[in-house]
Amino acid sequence: MRTPWFTLKGKGLLALKISMLTMPDIRDPEHPYSLEQLSVLSEESITVDDKLGRILITFTPTIQHCSMATVIGLCLRVKLKHCFPPHYKVDIKVSPGSHANEESVNKQLNDKERVAAALENPNLRQLVDECLYSSEL
Repeated sequence: MRTPWFTLKGKGLLALKISMLTMPDIRDPEHPYSLEQLSVLSEESITVDDKLGRILITFTPTIQHCSMATVIGLCLRVKLKHCFPPHYKVDIKVSPGSHANEESVNKQLNDKERVAAALENPNLRQLVDECLYSSEL
């Protein structure tokens, strides 16, 4: 069940826009459910600093050894890239202690070269696109 929009007033309009655009329609790579339905992502895991132009999204993989954690992070990054101005710095991280390779996953998700290389891989890009756009079909 989605939280009513008025409970997000203190987080700012941009935070509301992020939560409305990202959570309901990103499907988990291994399940037919959205990230929100699986509690991988929640409104509380989105932090926006409008003054500094920064967005921090912290997500919690369903299991500690989730092999799809980087794919989930890529989906979030691609979705935000399409929805928001490029001047915002986006950091995407797994919740502290929620993944066995937390440091490695965080490093991969926030390295521009690694992200670009991952998205150039046709199989990986197809998986990301399926997670992002499966609900639009």
